[in-house]
Amino acid sequence: MSWTLESVGRNSLREALLRSGYEILPFKGTYEKVLEFVPTSVRLTVTASPAKGIDATVDLSTRLAKAGYDAAPHLSARLIADAHELDDILARLNESGVKSLFVVGGDGAPRGEFSEAIQLLRQIRASRTPFADIGIGGYPEGHALIPRKHLEAAMLDKAPLADHITTQMCFDPGHISSWAKELSEHGVNLPIRVGIPGAVSRQKLLRISSTIGIGESAKFLKKQKNLFWRFLLPGGFKADKLMRQLHADRHRHANLDGFHVFTFNELEATERWRRSLIDRLS
Repeated sequence: MSWTLESVGRNSLREALLRSGYEILPFKGTYEKVLEFVPTSVRLTVTASPAKGIDATVDLSTRLAKAGYDAAPHLSARLIADAHELDDILARLNESGVKSLFVVGGDGAPRGEFSEAIQLLRQIRASRTPFADIGIGGYPEGHALIPRKHLEAAMLDKAPLADHITTQMCFDPGHISSWAKELSEHGVNLPIRVGIPGAVSRQKLLRISSTIGIGESAKFLKKQKNLFWRFLLPGGFKADKLMRQLHADRHRHANLDGFHVFTFNELEATERWRRSLIDRLS
């Protein structure tokens, strides 16, 4: 079958693009780049890493919230020492107007009593701090370091405490659709935001791999091996076709609910790419 803009439903896909969110890295200058290139209608998530620590994530999230953005910090279990530190973080986020969270297990050795996302989720839900939307991670194509059966068990534990799932970067619409179907069969019907790469050059990808804060370049590339090889193919990876195919498949998997764009802080190029697609669909 030939996938075209017309076969998907132009207005529906345009709405999905308008609702897309961006993932950003808490680097020097990120705040200024967001304000310059990203409209406040685009929801944001701010990553966390052992190299930067949780404070960098919280600091950027609170600044962006005060500037009018829906900015969800990645709360990484392994970067938070204990329940007292978590309560302090939640209070600070709430006071700054942060309404959304994204809860992950994270990389590196645990700083304290938390090592898995489910532990944070339970603490957050038991707290009196209100948040409108709490996301958790999903792995349609598996995880290089975690057995699939463990991913499945963790999803069943976490789903009742979450409001949506955001997936890792994916490239195969068949895997994503099959995974969404399996989740539904297990009673998990949370909205799924599919992770896709933005307008990122292969040179940028390779440079970021050594500074993104998850250790050696080889470790990053091992975890994102499909991303690496797809970007090295002639012409690079184009997300447009994947977006159209997934959106066309929503009639079978209604829980597929838009896109989460991994920008690698290429915000100007990614926003230009998103706007061009929206304009083509207008």
